[in-house]
Amino acid sequence: MNHFEYRDGVLCCEGVRLSDIAEAVGTPVYVYSTATLERHYDVFKSAFAPRDVLVAFAVKANANIAVLATLARKGAGADTVSAGEIERALRAGVPASRIIFSGVGKTAGELAFAVKAGVHQINVESIAELETLSQCAATLGARPAIAIRVNPDVGAGGHDKISTGRSDAKFGVSVDQALALYTRAHADPNLAAKGLAVHIGSQIRQLDPLEAAFRTLRGMAEQLRAQGISVERLDLGGGLGVPYFHEPDPPTPTAYAAMVNRVFDGLDIALAFEPGRMIAGNAGVLLSRVIRVQERAERPILVLDAGMNDLIRPAIYDAYHDIKPLSQAQSAPLQKYDVVGPICETGDTFTRNRALPPLGPGDLVAFMTAGAYGAVMASTYNARALVPEVLVAGDKYEIVRRRWTLEDQLALEHKPSWLSAP
Repeated sequence: MNHFEYRDGVLCCEGVRLSDIAEAVGTPVYVYSTATLERHYDVFKSAFAPRDVLVAFAVKANANIAVLATLARKGAGADTVSAGEIERALRAGVPASRIIFSGVGKTAGELAFAVKAGVHQINVESIAELETLSQCAATLGARPAIAIRVNPDVGAGGHDKISTGRSDAKFGVSVDQALALYTRAHADPNLAAKGLAVHIGSQIRQLDPLEAAFRTLRGMAEQLRAQGISVERLDLGGGLGVPYFHEPDPPTPTAYAAMVNRVFDGLDIALAFEPGRMIAGNAGVLLSRVIRVQERAERPILVLDAGMNDLIRPAIYDAYHDIKPLSQAQSAPLQKYDVVGPICETGDTFTRNRALPPLGPGDLVAFMTAGAYGAVMASTYNARALVPEVLVAGDKYEIVRRRWTLEDQLALEHKPSWLSAP
């Protein structure tokens, strides 16, 4: 469920007309719904009741501080993959004790930053990383909590580029390696070995691969405990899909939680989750304006002011986003369009042969389910302004990231001395 719906023929976000935001802020612009963010967090968290679980929102899905602060107020933690994301989460009000630090390429500096911050746990993904972290902890006189990320050789996800659990993926270590690495970490005086972690992909629409990965983790925890080695917690990652309208609906959080509870029934262990898309995906839209319609023999091309620099998912994942006009047409026959942006790339094509209500220059549209992996992946390619973001709460809205202008871009650059001399 989301809080974007037509009222009197006008698409609204909660109590605000999206066309009002478009006129005031300009397009393209991302708009997020507070009510949807909060509801999705509550639905996910309550699905596990009465078990108390850590829900660490995946910051990579949407790193806007206002979005993170909205979830932090609900009690959410943060799953982070860089020092920058840790800092964003802290500034948004997420306690360090609820921050997980993941990622295959953590530098020594980032590990030191996480240790000093006192994060909940660092998910270690290799022997080399474990050694670096141990040395860092010894230097700082700290004993950080860690989990070993397991690669269970279970593939899943909505696209090959977001499947992370196969044996040939760059993430984590094999089951045998993880057991050996955990045993080593347990004996290391500089580290507090707390648990195991897994994340097998994103936009997962079946529970079977998740269950297989989770059963692997349970078996590993039981094996380690049988050897007298403490395993206090399991990080089960994220990946639960969201509906993109043209796909079958993914499992509900209730069905997901029922599977998790079945897998871990009778095992006294703390659980953490890292949902991102599931919470933020349907909580955001990208608004865009039609620049012109180019007539072609086969079908017209709808040229928008939003481009692949603003929403790159269709270009790199062949991702589908429902497109809705902000003004609801009354019984108008649908027209087939190719929908493109202004970027000088053929890849800047959002969709082909899409049936939409008749649209013309100046008309406004919304790309739905754009709250995850949208603005956070935006760029200034073609020297375009970085897209702004707006947060809505009831009948109020505020710009929570302003549009980044060309002057902002140029302020980061300068000519070297040999080109600046008269």
